[in-house]
Amino acid sequence: MAVPVIQQVKVAKYILGKKLTGQKRYPLVLMLEPLFQCNLACSGCGKIDYPKEILQKRVSVADALKAVDECGAPMVSIPGGEPLIHKELPQIVEGIVARKKFVYLCTNAILLPKHIDEYKPSPYFTWSIHLDGLKEQHDRAVSMEGVFEKAVAAIKLARSKGFRVTVNCTLFNGEHPKEVADFFDYAMTLGIEGITVAPGYSYQHAPKQDVFLGRTQSKQLFRDIFGEGKKRDANWVFNLSPMYLDFIAGNQAYQCQPWGTVTYNVFGWQKPCYLLVDEGYASSYKELMETTHWENYGVGRNPKCDNCMAHCGFEGTAVNDTFAHPLKALRVALKGPCIDGPMAPDLPVTYGKRADATAVKIPVSAIQRPAESAEVETHVEL
Repeated sequence: MAVPVIQQVKVAKYILGKKLTGQKRYPLVLMLEPLFQCNLACSGCGKIDYPKEILQKRVSVADALKAVDECGAPMVSIPGGEPLIHKELPQIVEGIVARKKFVYLCTNAILLPKHIDEYKPSPYFTWSIHLDGLKEQHDRAVSMEGVFEKAVAAIKLARSKGFRVTVNCTLFNGEHPKEVADFFDYAMTLGIEGITVAPGYSYQHAPKQDVFLGRTQSKQLFRDIFGEGKKRDANWVFNLSPMYLDFIAGNQAYQCQPWGTVTYNVFGWQKPCYLLVDEGYASSYKELMETTHWENYGVGRNPKCDNCMAHCGFEGTAVNDTFAHPLKALRVALKGPCIDGPMAPDLPVTYGKRADATAVKIPVSAIQRPAESAEVETHVEL
């Protein structure tokens, strides 16, 4: 099952409209966090690292829909916390769908059977269910036994009721390519629309810091996973652009576009992106775009950004590269990411020490060094 044509067409029309008007910074996705409270305490997540009074805060229906209207992004991702805890979430989703925006409701699925009848199937609505691997791996990642089985049952329930369903998978340190490939094979048997996958970002507030991958580790891991897929002649479907997949396999030297995925939560508009939580907030989307020092963020520009390869930062760059170089993108789409040969060099560092050698405590030996070969793609920042 592919992403519906209506979504592909509407998103492409939105991007073309922005390009024709000469607008360089615009969001593809609004990350709408209606709350931080959660019913899990995952080892790689720092979202629940707030005092009780903050965890009890909720974004109102009116404020949520105002944020959707302010930024105008064609897609809205609703993460958390656990969004299904929010009592007014059905009204928020209904309002976004009425605006013909594409909603991805991210959930660990524990509460989904209880609340599923509060939602209606629609080409504009997708359950994005969190699965980080097969049973043992996923339950370890979420620090609770039995969650994998509940998530799988929820996927089957949602599909039986006619909902669009994707799987949201984050990979951490210690992953084995064959086991990840086994998980991707299994996910395809569930009738999902696709897999959204990315290496875990090193949240400063996460309870465990040794679970995160370094940049070079991430690239090699994805090369090994995609190589395993080719050996199996696997038919994996990803809810991501082919150029983003090529990027995480180390074949593109992309710079982050943090404005491509803007975030609104209980504090307001978060600067500069969904993943950096201590950089300040704006009271409006306009203020966010005009007062954020975008040039201070990105690979080589800020130590907090160096190990990040998350889709919320780089999918926008990959999509822009697709529009700028359609033949290259078509080649990648047909052949898949390159899994051997030299990797694209890292972007130059324009500040002091590397984050992966200090804050994240990745061994210096694991740091990616610029490749000597000239047979690599150049930096793309569109």
